[in-house]
Amino acid sequence: MAKKKILRIKDIAKAAGVSVGTVDRVLHKRGKVSDKALKKINAILTKNEYKPNLIARTLGSNKSYKIAALLPNPQQDPYWSIAYQGIIQAETEWSHYGLRVVSCVFDLLKKESFKETAERVLKQKPDGILIAPIFYNETLPYFKLFYKKGIPYVLFNTNITESNGLSFIGQDLYQSGRVAAELICLGQQGKATFGVLHVDEDLNDSVHLLEKERGFKDFIKENYKGDSSIESLNRTSSSDFSFKKRLAALLNKTDLKGVFVSSSKGTATAATFLKSHGKDGIRLVGYDLLEKNIEYLKSGAIDFLIHQKPQQQAFEGISSLANHLIFKKDPPSINLFPLEVITRQNMGSYLIERPHSISIPE
Repeated sequence: MAKKKILRIKDIAKAAGVSVGTVDRVLHKRGKVSDKALKKINAILTKNEYKPNLIARTLGSNKSYKIAALLPNPQQDPYWSIAYQGIIQAETEWSHYGLRVVSCVFDLLKKESFKETAERVLKQKPDGILIAPIFYNETLPYFKLFYKKGIPYVLFNTNITESNGLSFIGQDLYQSGRVAAELICLGQQGKATFGVLHVDEDLNDSVHLLEKERGFKDFIKENYKGDSSIESLNRTSSSDFSFKKRLAALLNKTDLKGVFVSSSKGTATAATFLKSHGKDGIRLVGYDLLEKNIEYLKSGAIDFLIHQKPQQQAFEGISSLANHLIFKKDPPSINLFPLEVITRQNMGSYLIERPHSISIPE
């Protein structure tokens, strides 16, 4: 016999064309609901009689679940601010099932802050953990601790193959780099230099950025028709003077065909580099619909953005843990998002779905 699909509150709301709150009021028999909405919801509940019973049992069990979200401080980087919005959205969606999310944020620039925050997470004894493992070496010992304590954990943004996590949610970063290289190579020919920029990152601890670079280099090597060279530059901080010298040398090359930036926040920074050197006609490929990136995309300083959907990644991460804890439903071990390319021509359709501003924890 085929296993019946669980009907969630948001499924009922979507089918009835009403809000989640309206469905909640009907299920709990509280508050006012229009006769029209009540009839629609009851019709769906009747049609799927076995599913509302499951919801009722879950809601009536009085069991609560706590998920810890371990991620960089959203106030330090707009990319993580968008990811945080996905966590808030997921908590709202799953709160009807007694789920609570505690956001535990660490300093994006301090590895010790990550360790301190991870220790704090362990002391809270959560039922599940969502983690953005941007510090490779520092994260590995905590994967072992989480696993030993039997705490299910889901990774997002960065995949670490030896993590033993319940699931990874994000993109194939190697393929992402290859897509960036293909975009830069479009219409290009002859002798060429390509630049790869890592802005304010520690590459010794950032496997996700190195995977993007590896994919970029492999595509150029395999597919570019003509003599080519690739220069990889890493700015460790805004006061890195050696970087400024090497960047100037790169931008002064007459055969420079394009620049690839490995991070979303660094994309706008790279656009300012090109603009200040009078090179904003050089093809530039980066990541994500951050405010400054949108401005530069509109002006033509940025040619392409690869959309990583940080909000959806975080939302799916919490939802995967919620399904695992509440309904004993295991997510796929790898949940890869498509590599979507944004240009000035299709940007408008993506801006419509951008999240509203919300408060961010200190």
